[in-house]
Amino acid sequence: MATPRHGVDASRREKKLRHVLARTGARPLHSGISDVERGERRMRDRALVLRWTIGNVSTHGYDVLRRSLHGAMRVFGPSARYVVCVNTVPLSVARARAGAVPGHVEWLDVTGMLDARLRPHLDGALTEGTSWKFAPVRVAPDAYELALDNDCVLWRMPEAIRAWLDDPRGESCVLAEDVRPAFGQFARECGTAPRNSGIRGLPPGLDLTAEMIRVLDSRGMLLTSELDEQGLQVAAITSARETHVVTVDEVSICSPFPPHRPALGECGAHFVGLNAHRLSWTLPDGRNACEETRAHFARLRPALDRLVGIDDARERVVAL
Repeated sequence: MATPRHGVDASRREKKLRHVLARTGARPLHSGISDVERGERRMRDRALVLRWTIGNVSTHGYDVLRRSLHGAMRVFGPSARYVVCVNTVPLSVARARAGAVPGHVEWLDVTGMLDARLRPHLDGALTEGTSWKFAPVRVAPDAYELALDNDCVLWRMPEAIRAWLDDPRGESCVLAEDVRPAFGQFARECGTAPRNSGIRGLPPGLDLTAEMIRVLDSRGMLLTSELDEQGLQVAAITSARETHVVTVDEVSICSPFPPHRPALGECGAHFVGLNAHRLSWTLPDGRNACEETRAHFARLRPALDRLVGIDDARERVVAL
């Protein structure tokens, strides 16, 4: 049987790309697949790296990480790199807790990799999650880098991410919309438009550390909370570059507690609160709020698994 013409063209493009990569010393990419052809067209001529950060979070936080990895693979295909940065727990423990993930995933121990330029601006008491995204700030400074929170799951490409990757100048950024502003000490710099750093896209060459230090130096303050971490990133990114915004209709800020949205979004969902071992309030029936957060996720999990391509018949069930 004759080889289809588009297969010949793809083979030639791949050979040309490998020649360029070999000449420049860059890391080779995997070839594309038809199921993600739209995403592959965007990745073929530019390096994209997706990164997550995980550590001592709840078992459910690892369950949703697994789904985030599978969903991202469906959206962006095997030509992208997928890196999970592991902080505060051994790599072997993190991999075991995550379970079966796509084979393309790389696991990187980032304990102690906090950028030294930021250390003077931290209060030293790193609370759960605080500053993890800064260890390191970027894993691939010369690539398009999309950082997703481990509890943020995509199954379709949001328009803002598409626009970021299609930007002919290659200079813009991406953040997510939130349901309300939550910027900690940086509310003045961030304004009133709610933004969430659970989705953060950076272009090649942007030194986010330098941009954050610029903001920090103007205020002379220490980071003390996750809200400070988010506010600092939002202030630095939006003041430095044009920023595309993933809407909450596309990727919902998802939990059973208002003003969060109980339903999945059109392209994804950010399952806030699922990482916590315990939340800070109790329900009227005496249960900790984290129990209802987990029950809500369990109700959505069958639909979520279909969207990201997990066979729920083989899925490891986590007790509530």
